[in-house]
Amino acid sequence: MKAKPTNPEVDVIIVNYNAGTMLRDCVAALAQQDMDNFRVFLIDNASSDGSIEALPPLDDRFEVIQLDENTGFAKGNNIGAARGTAPWIALLNPDAYAEPGWLSTLLKTAQSDPSIVMAGSTQIDANSRHLLDGAGDLYAPIGFAWRGLWHRPLALLPQTGEVFGPCAAAALYRRDAFEAVNGFDEDFFCYHEDVDLAFRLRLAGGRGIQVSEAVVFHEGSGVAGAQSPFAVFHGTRNRTWTFVKNMPLGLMILFLPFHVGLVGAFIVRAIFKGQFLPTMTGVTASVAGLGKAFAKRKDVQSSRQIRPATLLKAFTWSPITFFCRGADVRHWRRLP
Repeated sequence: MKAKPTNPEVDVIIVNYNAGTMLRDCVAALAQQDMDNFRVFLIDNASSDGSIEALPPLDDRFEVIQLDENTGFAKGNNIGAARGTAPWIALLNPDAYAEPGWLSTLLKTAQSDPSIVMAGSTQIDANSRHLLDGAGDLYAPIGFAWRGLWHRPLALLPQTGEVFGPCAAAALYRRDAFEAVNGFDEDFFCYHEDVDLAFRLRLAGGRGIQVSEAVVFHEGSGVAGAQSPFAVFHGTRNRTWTFVKNMPLGLMILFLPFHVGLVGAFIVRAIFKGQFLPTMTGVTASVAGLGKAFAKRKDVQSSRQIRPATLLKAFTWSPITFFCRGADVRHWRRLP
């Protein structure tokens, strides 16, 4: 049995909600990491499937925190982060299975440059291992985000380099930066919360790196379902909230008509995909929450540390990359 470290380098957080046997496999893979100096906070969002009870005995690095209600991915991770003190915070979905060198590779890369405040993993489809599940989160200036190279051949995987932000299914964040922007926005509940966090970390002057050698196998929406009404609703609502909260004023005025057009395009698309009701419910909820989003925007923009021109460079501009859901991982350049 591994002992609980006195001064862990990383606090790993797993937020579970009815993940079934996937959670057991996730924990088993995490226990086999090639580094030991980390703690794990397993936050259970009032699961009813027995997934916590079915776990084998865990070593002393693991602590299970069972909540009385489903608080969502965003708040669950904030609760886990608040329990720890390590200088780095790693997030791992319960349907993600980390290779033995995953955590040490993320940590070593993130520590290589002081401007790095977030690092992402190579996510491989757990059920089709010749396909990628993602290579970082990208953001287009019209307010659309996507996971790079989702369901594209593994052979297309780019080398380690700068990316807008990591997918929080398997990511690493520097604690001081995470806490400075107040972690995840708990009103998001889940979906798009990692894009919102990456945006705020960017505005605060941080940078993100996508680490090709840090590998996890990811079921991908193994709990909620990628195209479920639940996912469509939250993704639709949170997409607009992210744009409103974070886009600097001049850029928001410039790109707002395009964002409105994007929302309209998603509504039309939803008609043909049988997702009209959750999409329209999400649009309505996003509008209803604009007052709160603008209130948060005031705090975000007042603490912004970069110029709009710097932010523009972090966006993905290529129409081909946009429409093909490609990757945008750029050569890493150290700042002067």
